Amino acid sequence: MAFGVQEITLSIIIGTLAAIVYSLRVLVLVERRIARIEMHIERVIDRIMKEELKIEGAVKKKRK
Repeated sequence: MAFGVQEITLSIIIGTLAAIVYSLRVLVLVERRIARIEMHIERVIDRIMKEELKIEGAVKKKRK
């Protein structure tokens, strides 16, 4: 069963499209993971800021 030029070209195009779709899928998954990481970082920063404000308030009270 010999393949002609058209079949080979079509299989190359289909393979390329499949690779592009897979790459986009991976890219979306990575982007979601990065967004989750950023959300966790923001939460940690908020907690740190609250603690810093508490410490600053305590230091100001102590100085008075």
